[in-house]
Amino acid sequence: MQDLLDSALARIHAAATTEDLEAVRVEVLGRKGVLTQLSKDMGKLAPEERASRGKFINTAKQAIETAYEGRRSEFERAALAQRLDAEWVDLTVPAPGVRPGSLHPITQIQWEIEDLFRSMGFSVLDGPEVETEFHNFDALNIPPDHPARDMQDTFWLEGGYLLRTHTSSVQVRGMEKLGPPLRMIAPGRVFRNESVDASHEHTFYQLEGMMIDRNVSVGNLIYFMKTLLTAIFKRDVTVRLRPGFFPFVEPGFELDIRCLICGGAGCPVCKQSGWVELLPCGLVNPHVLRLSGIDPAEWNGFAFGLGLTRLVMMRYAIDDIRWLQSGDLRFLRQF
Repeated sequence: MQDLLDSALARIHAAATTEDLEAVRVEVLGRKGVLTQLSKDMGKLAPEERASRGKFINTAKQAIETAYEGRRSEFERAALAQRLDAEWVDLTVPAPGVRPGSLHPITQIQWEIEDLFRSMGFSVLDGPEVETEFHNFDALNIPPDHPARDMQDTFWLEGGYLLRTHTSSVQVRGMEKLGPPLRMIAPGRVFRNESVDASHEHTFYQLEGMMIDRNVSVGNLIYFMKTLLTAIFKRDVTVRLRPGFFPFVEPGFELDIRCLICGGAGCPVCKQSGWVELLPCGLVNPHVLRLSGIDPAEWNGFAFGLGLTRLVMMRYAIDDIRWLQSGDLRFLRQF
């Protein structure tokens, strides 16, 4: 019987896992275990043999239980140490800090354009997004019955206010406040009550520009536009200048750029035309100058309106305008 005890103790100390340890306990101490069976057979023994076997069973059971509990405690301590190693944090190490963010691609391009125009003597102006009807329409030669208002689906507010449909309203405020001579650009967010698709959003960004001085010509306008496009796209781009009608300029032009997404083959961004309308522009209408208190007999100038959001799409080959307002970090981290 001593061999039984020695074997059980050896197996307990050699157990590699808690499962192995439990198997030894069940085999020796369980209800159908070896010691239990020895206890049941004691009734068949002589009195002196029963006393000897009873003493052995009690001693063996105590020794095996002690060894079992000791080995189980070793496994528990090892498991705890492993968990602590995995969860351990060194509180003396400086915190890793907030994951650095980045500028939105629209902001990146806007700042590039601002730096460019500042280098050419232009001021960067800002204005309210909630505008008056006068500054958004009337002062730009767009009276209430003018058909040009039908081209812009406006978000109207109470009291004659509206969400500005273009940043041209900042041009009006610039002329009123600063007067000629004037060189200014006005980047900002605008709003149109439009259906959303790959090339249209209800909220997007524009950048207006204006130069008021003496003897300003179309040649001045073309120079600044070419300088702008070369700086932004870092390469030569194909453009076309065609007549366009805008109430606040006369004559007016549409400056289109060959689509950089499809190379002119046609895609949803360019509406399958191969061209993207980028820069409505022209010489400032004399009546617009008068409405802002500037004498058109002495001063003239040019103005342009840049689709800043569309420019960003061309620069980075973004094929759906909705990505820019999505707030999707997977998209924004690319920039």
